Amino acid sequence: MTAVQQSPPAGPPAPAAQAPPPARGGSDARIGPPSGPARLLPRTVAARVRTLTALSLVLLVALLGVAWAAIGNAREGVRVIGHDAGPQVVATGDLYFQLSDMDAQLANALLIGDAAGGGREQALARYDQNRRRAGDALLKAAKLADETTENNTARDLLDALARYERLAGQALLLDQQSPHASGPPSQKVVDLYRQATDLMKLDLLPKAYNLTLDNGTLVRHTYEDKRSAVLMGRTVVLVTGVALLAVLLGFQLFLARRFRRLLNVPLALATLGTLALVAAGSLMLTGQANHLRQAKEEGFDSILGLSRTRAISNSANADETRFLLDPGRADAYEQVYLSKSQTVLYLKAGNLTQYNAAVQKGLSFEPGRVKFLGFLGTEADRPVQSARQRAQLTDVMNRVLADYQKVQANDRRMRDLVDRGRRDEAVAARGAAAADFTGYDRSLQALVAIHQKAFDEAVKDGDGGTSGWYAVLPVAGVVIAALVLVGVRPRLAEYRWSK
Repeated sequence: MTAVQQSPPAGPPAPAAQAPPPARGGSDARIGPPSGPARLLPRTVAARVRTLTALSLVLLVALLGVAWAAIGNAREGVRVIGHDAGPQVVATGDLYFQLSDMDAQLANALLIGDAAGGGREQALARYDQNRRRAGDALLKAAKLADETTENNTARDLLDALARYERLAGQALLLDQQSPHASGPPSQKVVDLYRQATDLMKLDLLPKAYNLTLDNGTLVRHTYEDKRSAVLMGRTVVLVTGVALLAVLLGFQLFLARRFRRLLNVPLALATLGTLALVAAGSLMLTGQANHLRQAKEEGFDSILGLSRTRAISNSANADETRFLLDPGRADAYEQVYLSKSQTVLYLKAGNLTQYNAAVQKGLSFEPGRVKFLGFLGTEADRPVQSARQRAQLTDVMNRVLADYQKVQANDRRMRDLVDRGRRDEAVAARGAAAADFTGYDRSLQALVAIHQKAFDEAVKDGDGGTSGWYAVLPVAGVVIAALVLVGVRPRLAEYRWSK
């Protein structure tokens, strides 16, 4: 009989194995800690609040630092252009004029001789006046000099001036011992004058010009560097300020969403304060850059150029006297006169006759339409922002040109008399033409006065433009920082134990 295996008795069914719950997002992988750059980001609300607070304060400090440096550059630019090298250049520019006028008046005194009413005493009085002014200008230039080369140049000028005065005194004394009517003095006097005028032209005037050139270069470099630094500072202030405003606004939105509050008042005040500081600082720096430009381009450049114009014009006027005083060098003095005249106002001409004819042909000036070159052409072509100043400059410039035409017409008349052998009449005409040259020089001084006023106003505005900002910046920084901290303190208090 076959044994049949019996199955075990039925019992309760075994429980089915339960599958693990699926992970969120449909993935079975477990979420771990962040990796890579994400590990650097704050993971808690309190940490985020602290990070935004620190970022706001760092940007605030950067904003204050950049603004402080830009203000320092603006103040340094105004100091150099308006109070240091700029005035020194003007002083040495005046020195060039006074030295050239000394030589001109010496030539006048020797040409006039002892003729009654010829003006010898007036010429000598002006010679002494220019000698004193030249000495004062030299002392001022030496006082303002802050480099060894400038001090050495000033000393050399003083030494050369003493030698010139010795030669001039000898020529005047010898001329008095051999009285003569108006016209060339004795040959011995002419020889002494030649030594004196050569010393003036070959030593004194070049050194005076070098002193002006050195300081003029310093002014130009300072202007370019400091104005660029101010404009760059303004740009960085704007960028940093916008970044800080963005952080503060983002901070405000974060707190509003996380803490269900519509507005954090201290943080809103800090944002408004930052906006006001950035706007005011940017406007101030823009104004400072404009003041530097006005002082340099509308003031200093014109003053220096016109100072050179006066000096060269005066030296050319003296060459007319030398032409009569020293017939042996007449041709050289005539050529030099043409060269100096074209330096002042350039018109194409091959000789003095052609130049005078070109000058007399409707010489006038309209803004934007300059028909001539030279120092006066540069001045006429200089851009001016103010409409009132432009109108003044146009009026005075046309007066200068009209007076310059008279000066050149007188020169042509004098040389024509010499060519016809009427030297005595030429000497007399030379004296009568002095009033026209004085009128021309006064017109140039009126032109200088307009630019001097613009220079002084720009320097004054530059000095006042940064006044108080070294106090405003730290106070504003403390107030804004305090408002940020006051605004976040209650929020951090809610997470006092948060990591």
